[in-house]
Amino acid sequence: MKSTSMTKGAPFEIPTQTHFVEKGEGSPIILVHGLAASLHDWDSLLPELERAGWRSYALDLLGHGESPKPDSRSYKAKWVYRHLESWIESLQLSEPPVIVGHSLGGYLSLRYAIRNPQRVRALILTDPFYRLDQLPGLLRRTYRRPTLNALVVEYTPKWIFRWIVDLTNAALGRAGGSDLTLPAAVRLQTALDYKRTAPGAFNIPNTARDLTADLPRVSMPTLVLWGDHDQTLAPSSFPALVRVLPNARGQAISGGHVPHQSNPQDYNRLVLEFLKSLPAK
Repeated sequence: MKSTSMTKGAPFEIPTQTHFVEKGEGSPIILVHGLAASLHDWDSLLPELERAGWRSYALDLLGHGESPKPDSRSYKAKWVYRHLESWIESLQLSEPPVIVGHSLGGYLSLRYAIRNPQRVRALILTDPFYRLDQLPGLLRRTYRRPTLNALVVEYTPKWIFRWIVDLTNAALGRAGGSDLTLPAAVRLQTALDYKRTAPGAFNIPNTARDLTADLPRVSMPTLVLWGDHDQTLAPSSFPALVRVLPNARGQAISGGHVPHQSNPQDYNRLVLEFLKSLPAK
């Protein structure tokens, strides 16, 4: 691997290594997780896709999971995008894939579709991030302090992250009378993924460009799904996205920001129904 260190004024070299899993046989589908997560976000969906006859590829984004973590206190969205795009090209797929993206993964999926419309069969966007003002003011201010974020993440014990995840999970269970909570294994994986995310990666949302002006160009079939109790991104932004995309449908389902984990039964069903509805190649 080439050096991934970066000095002021020097060009940043994107690592070529990518950790990913490949499962199943059939038409390709790519799954892209969100910030401070990993390919384990899709542990519930991957077996369903395999049984339905899809070849799935799920990766760890740059700075996440077991993919490379360049030494930088301030990651940029364009680095993560270039890493993703290079990995997709390396797969040498024989046909355009369906791309599934959650949160930051939704942003990256949209950006890829905008730049490569002929290389995307369809999109499935879950609580997608596409402009900074979707975030609450407190989170926006937090993401503007990458050095402080890096220090907090680097020196916070994993058990504290697990405690925070458990508190959030309990709050989800009380929200609106919902009884949807994250299984213990998912909570443990979430805490692990937070702790092993490169500290500088928490700067990524602050460097993402607003995709609003480009959205009318995203003409492939698109499904937008979101948790009806999302407290990370503004819920009103998701129906707005459906309205501006030329060929989109959308639906809220019970859950918070990660309905694919807190409500996999409904989420997986809607995903598989959408995939069955796609025109034959």
